[in-house]
Amino acid sequence: MAKLSVQQIKTLAKDIIRENPGGIRFSALLNEVIKRHPETPPNTIQGSIWNLDVIFPQEIGKPSRGLFKALAGEQKEPAPTGPIGLVAGGLSEEDFYEPFGGWLQSELGEVTEVFALGGSGLRAKWGTPDVVGVYKARARDIVKFPSEIVAGEVKIDPQTSISAFGQAAAYRLFASKTYIAMPSSIPQVDLDRLESLSILFGIGLALFEPNKEHPNFQIRVRAQRFSPDMFYVNEFAERLREHNSTTFEALFG
Repeated sequence: MAKLSVQQIKTLAKDIIRENPGGIRFSALLNEVIKRHPETPPNTIQGSIWNLDVIFPQEIGKPSRGLFKALAGEQKEPAPTGPIGLVAGGLSEEDFYEPFGGWLQSELGEVTEVFALGGSGLRAKWGTPDVVGVYKARARDIVKFPSEIVAGEVKIDPQTSISAFGQAAAYRLFASKTYIAMPSSIPQVDLDRLESLSILFGIGLALFEPNKEHPNFQIRVRAQRFSPDMFYVNEFAERLREHNSTTFEALFG
């Protein structure tokens, strides 16, 4: 096959971008053009596509760093249907509370004790994390340290990143660390923004597959440690003790 001209490269790149309504990263776009036309020098391809959003501002946008997205004929995201928290196959957010808590404990080592909480059992808007755990000193630890609360929010709907961030931010009132778990199907634009916000505000971010048997949690951003407001720490602890004394004793006893 003959080498592509610069104009042919740009035309092909625009077609590939349109094939990816959720957007495509520059590196993935470059690799796809090279894959389809390996006879064309990679440097020529790279030099032809790096600024498509500038060359074709009415057709190609860059909603976040390194992400190209088609503008002309852009499709709207379908409106969510069915009960919130459910996806195809009857899965619910609750199916991933315990796996997420176990991952925080065994994989990340962020907690020594962890429980699935969820729901509205504590009767506090944005005050009931889906997963709550503590990181505390054990008997064998030579140097003892104060216990830290870790809170986690799980979302199974990829369109709920704003809600997830708001809830995780609220948990910082009483938690030293907070985490968000989002499905890997989250739109790339939303993921980029959520990841940037997580870095700015020190909130942990993980992605997972909506598969009960193999959720395959993957860390994107490690949570930073903050000093919570002790008024809200005690308020949370009191509400938890009233709601479930067994869980309270396991965490704080």
